[in-house]
Amino acid sequence: MILNETYTLNNGVEIPKIGLGTWMIEDDKAAQAVRSAVEIGYRHFDTAQAYGNERGVGAGIRDCGVARDELFLTTKLDAGIKSLDAARKSIDDSLRTLDLDHIDLMIIHSPQPWDKFRKGDHFFEGNLEAWQALEEALQAGKLRAIGVSNFEKADLDNILENGSVPPAVNQFLTHVSNTPFELIEYTRSKGIQPEAFSPIGHGKILENDQIAKIAKRYDVSVPQLSIRYCLQLGLLPLPKSATPAHMRSNAEVDFEISDADMDALKAVAPIEDYGDASDFPVFSDDARSQ
Repeated sequence: MILNETYTLNNGVEIPKIGLGTWMIEDDKAAQAVRSAVEIGYRHFDTAQAYGNERGVGAGIRDCGVARDELFLTTKLDAGIKSLDAARKSIDDSLRTLDLDHIDLMIIHSPQPWDKFRKGDHFFEGNLEAWQALEEALQAGKLRAIGVSNFEKADLDNILENGSVPPAVNQFLTHVSNTPFELIEYTRSKGIQPEAFSPIGHGKILENDQIAKIAKRYDVSVPQLSIRYCLQLGLLPLPKSATPAHMRSNAEVDFEISDADMDALKAVAPIEDYGDASDFPVFSDDARSQ
């Protein structure tokens, strides 16, 4: 079963090949979502400071009935934090909010603050300060691994050339019809594990007839096909769900997509409109989107 399989990160830490994404799961519902997922067999959970549900996720980790060292937890340093002191404080704030003595993986959520995302400034100096704080926390045993999210080649190079520890992961949007092949290859070439958030395309690929026809050939759902697609690309998918039936289905991906069908999936036309998720990746007080 895929939930029992792991990748080995560049520092030797093992990470389960599928994680449960918790974006948009409310804080008071997050603990139950974690507990339900643990019962199904999930051992990897992905949250973020910006999601506003670290407290609930931490509670679920603590009281799910499985030993802490059998679970893998990722959280993310808020995208707006680009100074050493602020990052140090924010890491400790996450530990307090989660009420855990360590975090398995902590990553910088974005190279730019969300209101400046992909607008030209790479915030190289600020990211190095945030990275230094993560390195310190790693050395102190507060974190087991550190990484990044939404980092492009230039952002990765900044860390690789100036940091002391290479990122263990780079997490970015990847799904059928939106697959950044060059970034995946570059990330992997540097010994960094690529992770795929929103592997079901914010739900929009459910509307694609071409993908549905391929899924039907394998007698699987579109989400199952989409998650398997990411796995066969060597990615670590992070499907989000608070519904146990969907969690279970998302993990039933022990089948193989043929080379011909992988090629067809790689060629699916990009999604033009993500609907309610079109503001990606802006976060605000009243609307959050990963």
